Amino acid sequence: MSFRVTMLPYILLLFLSSGLVLSSDCPADCTCQVPESIFCIQRRASTVPRVPSTKNLYIFQNGIDTLSQDDFRGLGELQLLDLSQNELTEIPDGVFEMLSKLKNLDLSTNPITHISKDSFSGLVQLERLYLHANSIQSIHPEAFEGLEMLLELKLQGNQLTSLPSLHFPKLLLLDLSHNNIPSLGPSDLQTPHLEALKVAALGLTSVDEDLISSLGNLHELDISSNQLTQVPQALKQDSLKGLIKLSLAANPLGELKAEDFQKLTGLQELDLSGLNLQAAENPFNCLCPLAWFPVWLKEKEVDLGRPEETRCHFPLVNAGKKLSALEHKDFGCPPTTTLPTTAPETTHTNAIPPPSPPSEETFSSKTPYPFPPEPPVSPSSTSGEYEPHICPPNICLNGGTCNFDPLGQLSCLCPPRTSGLYCENVDEVPEPPKPSTTEVAPMTPAELDAISSRHVTSTSILLDLHRFIETRPHIRGIRLTYRNLSGPDRRPIILSVPASYPEYTLRGLKPNCTYLVCASPLGERINSRVNSSVETRTCTEARTEGVSVINSESRVETQSTLTYTLIPALAALALVLGLAVVAGTIICVRKRRQAKAGMELELGPADPDPMELEGIKACLENGGNGTLPHKLNTSFPLQCPSHELPQD
Repeated sequence: MSFRVTMLPYILLLFLSSGLVLSSDCPADCTCQVPESIFCIQRRASTVPRVPSTKNLYIFQNGIDTLSQDDFRGLGELQLLDLSQNELTEIPDGVFEMLSKLKNLDLSTNPITHISKDSFSGLVQLERLYLHANSIQSIHPEAFEGLEMLLELKLQGNQLTSLPSLHFPKLLLLDLSHNNIPSLGPSDLQTPHLEALKVAALGLTSVDEDLISSLGNLHELDISSNQLTQVPQALKQDSLKGLIKLSLAANPLGELKAEDFQKLTGLQELDLSGLNLQAAENPFNCLCPLAWFPVWLKEKEVDLGRPEETRCHFPLVNAGKKLSALEHKDFGCPPTTTLPTTAPETTHTNAIPPPSPPSEETFSSKTPYPFPPEPPVSPSSTSGEYEPHICPPNICLNGGTCNFDPLGQLSCLCPPRTSGLYCENVDEVPEPPKPSTTEVAPMTPAELDAISSRHVTSTSILLDLHRFIETRPHIRGIRLTYRNLSGPDRRPIILSVPASYPEYTLRGLKPNCTYLVCASPLGERINSRVNSSVETRTCTEARTEGVSVINSESRVETQSTLTYTLIPALAALALVLGLAVVAGTIICVRKRRQAKAGMELELGPADPDPMELEGIKACLENGGNGTLPHKLNTSFPLQCPSHELPQD
């Protein structure tokens, strides 16, 4: 008996060191079902629960209005702290200095008004800092110094009029939306690896070209709800070839030109909703893809400002007709034929998913800054079923599904072995005969709960959580766990996502690696038994893209090609110049000789021959006429010059 009593403290110490939270240690009105995690939601207590070995502490909506260092004494292992939706008005200096291992800090939706110099001192490993939906008016210029590991910073929905210089070498996401910051320059954002920049509703009238050119890794840019009257010149740079998602919604833009988006070769999503565009005086092509427009005008009771000037231009049968007066049959749509299909119920999975929220965090009803609702991407995304008045009936052939893209253009989602604008082409592939009573197999629970990856880059994975959330309508949130299966470090990384997020982007990943991502309801224990009939989580795998090395290879190849081409060209040029010099020398010598010979023929040799001098002397002495020497072989006589000898 004494042995058991003696060993009891050691057994308790073993439990505490193993990271397990005993049921007796769980604070009142909290849940501790997830290992190393404590959930205290709407506890209405102003104290911070302190349980040693806790790594994840959720105490949002607790009515906490003050913090001190003593509140976190003994919580040195804490990695995630959620203090959102409380009553905090300030962050005392050095309050988090004991939390040196903290990686995620959520202080959103509090009435905080100022960030001081030492508000975040000691948080050397912090990766995510959420300060959105507060009342922050000023930030000390040195408030963020020391946060070298920061990956995400959210400041949207505050009352900021200026920013300190943000120097974050590893930052991937920055959200400054819904503040009053009318200008941003390259000195404000020193974030070379930034992937997502959200600056909606700042009052911007222009976008700095140098700022955008400094963000060579940008994939997502949101400049909606500003005062831009034209597409910014900054979007016409080669540095934005990697841009995937762009939002220009709710700006007073004028005319849109083709060259405005010519440089955005990698763009996949473009949001132009909420623009005041003019339909009049446009040359409309009144063909079948536009047949939905007059029907939509009538059903939605939309009045065109200048209907008399909104007419068809093509084809000739509709040229000059008012667009609003046409009916569906006037657009020349091909006749439709209803054909049996084996799985009509599954065609909705290919439709465009509902639009994502403005950011990856939700805001409570007491948010001080009003956030305008984001308009739907297309008419088909407003509900789960297609409205018959939007898509003309039976416009898609061979079992195709009618759909509208984000630009409002009609398209058909074609089933396998069909193609064409209206799925009118059927591939000539023989199929085995199918019984007329073929039933569609119901989707398994694993398929209904599945999460999937929609878009993958070299450093990020966009997760689709629609089906996971729809099958669990009453969950508090989503617990995301991901790990790198390709690297030596396979330890899991845990994130918590609100249940209102149908999409979430994992950032800061390594290129060319396979990641296992699992989702489970937040606050529920994960069932790890293999033979369990009920599995509370679902997983998927995705592989990030590799880092492109095309530029360096092409540069080496260009240099090699230039070297091989330049040397023979220089040698040929030197040879031609040498030949030209030799030829010029020969020509000059010949011309000089010819000129000399001509002068000799005309004037005689420069130095007279002694024989000739003797002949002239003889003539002078004899006073008679003489002849040229025979060696000159001339045919005319040489007249001796007459000289008058001087008289003695």
